[in-house]
Amino acid sequence: MRPDPLDSSKLAGQRVGWRAALPVNHHQGDARLARIIVVGSIARDEVIRLSEPLRGGAHLNGMTAPARLGGGGANTAVALAAAGHQVILLAAVGRDTAGDGLLADLAAAGVATASISRLARPTTHSWLLLDPTGERTVINVARCEEDAPPSRLLDLPADAVYVRSRRRDLAPLLAAKAADALVVAHAPPIEPGARPAHVVVASRSDLEPGALRFPQVLGNTISDGLARWTVITDGAAGARAFGGGETLAVSAPTIRPVDTTGAGDAFAAGLLHALVQGRPMAEALTVAVRFGTEATLWPTSGLPVEAVHRLLREV
Repeated sequence: MRPDPLDSSKLAGQRVGWRAALPVNHHQGDARLARIIVVGSIARDEVIRLSEPLRGGAHLNGMTAPARLGGGGANTAVALAAAGHQVILLAAVGRDTAGDGLLADLAAAGVATASISRLARPTTHSWLLLDPTGERTVINVARCEEDAPPSRLLDLPADAVYVRSRRRDLAPLLAAKAADALVVAHAPPIEPGARPAHVVVASRSDLEPGALRFPQVLGNTISDGLARWTVITDGAAGARAFGGGETLAVSAPTIRPVDTTGAGDAFAAGLLHALVQGRPMAEALTVAVRFGTEATLWPTSGLPVEAVHRLLREV
């Protein structure tokens, strides 16, 4: 029988193989570190802070801010590394100055970069337009992505895999990896069998209204029947999780956001962090909402290390 990847005895209490030699995670008492693979993007984010909300046909004023590390994969990986986990990021950057700088930033944050591909094309470059409420609009002006899915995923041992990618050719890799690791995947794509994962995460803003009528059916369809939980995030309203006929809901605290960039990526980091420690979904959802909310209070694309450390003490 295939082991249950959401079984806390497997993810938190087991001390076998390479994990037995890992150091203690000092941010989490005597909990062991987890080895987590993140599949996603790395980007050079450039920010324009607008003086008023973005609207069609308008002539707006704004101020630029320094470029910063971004991308869904990078944001989640950095937060997980700050939480004390061993994180391997599978992504791609160009053989250019921007790629050099982003790899240096990731390495400084404690993310393993050896599995990141260097391609003969420009590094992913995004413009972030931030309105006075902190809401962001992302414009990708260059995309750096491997032509083929990262088959090296199957050669890397892991407790958990997180996928934040719109690639439509990852299903065979994830299905194979799900045999011995917890797989959490973000949707879209919203297609049958596109994301074989034990936990499917989707943003309400990415879904058609009809899909929200039966979230668990949606998760089962996307995961080819593998999903134990389907998690729907809803910005300032918090998040809900659907699984086994049970519905969990966690509200987000009322705050005044500074920058909503990367809130979903921080949410995913909090969710992964709690799940690999063996916490039940009710607790993991609460941790995830705290991480996502915290991310909106910083003028960064990813959670700063000091913010992660404080969150770990609180949750």
